[in-house]
Amino acid sequence: MGVHGLTTYVEGNRHLLQDVKFRDSRLVIDGCSLYYRLYFNNGLDQQHGGDYGTFTRLLTQFLSALAACNIQPYVVLDGGIDPSDKKFSTLRQRQQSKIREADSLSHGRNGSVLPLLTRNVFIQVLIQRGVPLVQCPAEADWEIACLAHQWQCPVLTNDSDFYIFDLPGGYLPLRFFQWTNLNGKASHRYISARCYTTKRLCGLFGGINQELLPLCAVLTGNDYSAPKDAETLLDLLNLSSTYCRGGGRGKGCISRFEGILLWLSSFSHPKEALEEVSKLMGEEGRAGGGRGKGGQKGELSSQLWAAMQEYRITPQSTLARWFTEGKAPPGRWSSGLPEHLSLAAAQGLLSPFVVDAVVMHRVMLIPQVENSRLPSSHCSARAIRQAVYGIVLQRGPDVQALDMRVQENIQQGMKGGRGRGGRARGGGQFGGGRGQSILPTQQGAATVQAQGLCVIVEEYDRLDLNLKKNQVEAHLPKTCIHLDTLGQAPVAVRHGVLLEVLGVRESALAPVPLHLRLAVAVTGFWLQEAKPTPSQLQLQALVLGMVYGELSWNSECGATHYQHAVPQQNWAAEHNVWAGLNKLCVRPGERRGLDVGVAHSFSQWQACLWSALCLNQLLLLPMPEPHLSWLFSGTLLHGLMRHLKGGRTAESLLFGGSLSGQLYSSLLEAVMNCISKTHPYCSAGRGKRGGGRGRRGRGGRGRGARGARGGGRETEEINNRFALLMNEEEYDYC
Repeated sequence: MGVHGLTTYVEGNRHLLQDVKFRDSRLVIDGCSLYYRLYFNNGLDQQHGGDYGTFTRLLTQFLSALAACNIQPYVVLDGGIDPSDKKFSTLRQRQQSKIREADSLSHGRNGSVLPLLTRNVFIQVLIQRGVPLVQCPAEADWEIACLAHQWQCPVLTNDSDFYIFDLPGGYLPLRFFQWTNLNGKASHRYISARCYTTKRLCGLFGGINQELLPLCAVLTGNDYSAPKDAETLLDLLNLSSTYCRGGGRGKGCISRFEGILLWLSSFSHPKEALEEVSKLMGEEGRAGGGRGKGGQKGELSSQLWAAMQEYRITPQSTLARWFTEGKAPPGRWSSGLPEHLSLAAAQGLLSPFVVDAVVMHRVMLIPQVENSRLPSSHCSARAIRQAVYGIVLQRGPDVQALDMRVQENIQQGMKGGRGRGGRARGGGQFGGGRGQSILPTQQGAATVQAQGLCVIVEEYDRLDLNLKKNQVEAHLPKTCIHLDTLGQAPVAVRHGVLLEVLGVRESALAPVPLHLRLAVAVTGFWLQEAKPTPSQLQLQALVLGMVYGELSWNSECGATHYQHAVPQQNWAAEHNVWAGLNKLCVRPGERRGLDVGVAHSFSQWQACLWSALCLNQLLLLPMPEPHLSWLFSGTLLHGLMRHLKGGRTAESLLFGGSLSGQLYSSLLEAVMNCISKTHPYCSAGRGKRGGGRGRRGRGGRGRGARGARGGGRETEEINNRFALLMNEEEYDYC
């Protein structure tokens, strides 16, 4: 995650960055840095819930630029929370900061919050484009460095840790990677960039040994944090704030980073520097070998040495065979999951949220721009997440006994049952042992629940403007399904589990195109779980947004899906509908204030969809994932709400587009068929919401509900037409 102040130092010494014409090469890309950079540095919407379509266009342009220069990208993504917990304090601080920034954005002030589905969109586009990618179990920095070192190619990222890794191919900071302005002749295109190597930095300090750079990073303070006594050491060296040549402060004063490097330049090897640390701190004898004044055994030097190992590159990367042969990485990549789920996680087809629930029994929920005076938007999707916890924290019937730690947790009523087992790079165990769950599951969970106890997962979420830890119970779905044999379960069974959790009957979704069924089911779930209850206008805007997304998707792809079956004059009319809706999008720089109530409602919908996507992935995709790039546009939905509130009808916005109008009506009807008859939309009055979780999925569905148009055989034929048009090519990416 970075070394404090190092980027500023390097960029302030421009001779450390060499201008290069980059082409004809492999390139290892830090995926998280890339999607943050693309989103935040191009003025994309953050306040209204996201602009995923524009983000997709940018990402596609970026990948096309690499292809034009014969650059082969390999994307490596961060995974879940590091099981060692050494960065958890930093993660909490950042999460708290994002909560404050989201609130600032909701009031029209400055802030920086990544929309909830951005990572999902990023992965989906990469897969559709055939870009090689891998999702690591936890932070990916070390894996990225080892792969780039073995391949002798550069790394593209914004993470200042890569100023410390010894990379023969160098580090290309994203800030100086000019991919939007290609140079050279057609057959020799190149991207202007700047390249950094540790060799250039070390040469600036008289050829200092590169192995000393990790010690400099740890003493300066990276996100793994220097030991507490390190500040005392820096005080002894007069390096707490600055290092001054000749004493005093003034023109001779330089940065802490440079001062530490000047001090380290007098040593030929880290071992000598650590021995000096031991002497300065009163730790007798060799580093890690003697006892200091307090009886500690070289404590500070040992801690520094351990922290330095984060930058130690191994000759062979575990990712090389993954990318070249499709061989799954060994050891720690299993994350306690069955093999088929471990593979899905590595492919980016299983959310880190699920892995965190398995490994840590603790998850962090992403802040959104919403009404901070109301409960977090994620509260609306809690039932979905509880089902995820119930499935992953159960074990198959072949497991005969729980380990001693689990036995103790059962006796204590499952209080404090989360393990904190440390893990060294490339090995180690998570709490109760590799491949074992720390909490009882399946048969064990059933026994615990029968005794009135429960399995708990810690969720970190917003409460007002503070990050709060919540104890959330895991709920097993009624449909029997075992985690260890999930890969062998029939699709119909896994599909049934998903519908059960969402409280939707399959018949309600039958007329809906396959790739929109999950979104429709989630919308029905949202209508019943969101608080305050979404308004009819909000529902209409959401469904209009789905229609707009279908038109956008086909426009982006050259309308290949529709034009084969739709007469040209009809497609022109559909395009006019798209253009009319597109004009309603909120534009950057508009001064009109945010409707925070609308933002909160649509944030709840995104939270429901995000949780449902996690559950669908865990169940190995019994439902096709929707085209996330075009499914939701926050800027459009807020613009639509203004027009609908102003008296325009949803149907009038689709005038002239018979296909889009029919799709709107049929989707709206399908949503209404997904909700209980006791819901306010389905009843004459707006009385008390009925049933809650217990009634959904068992009660009837109100066909022909108020607010829906069309129905019966005609609607089914319309939707079958859409399904036919999209069936064969719906997963192709143009």
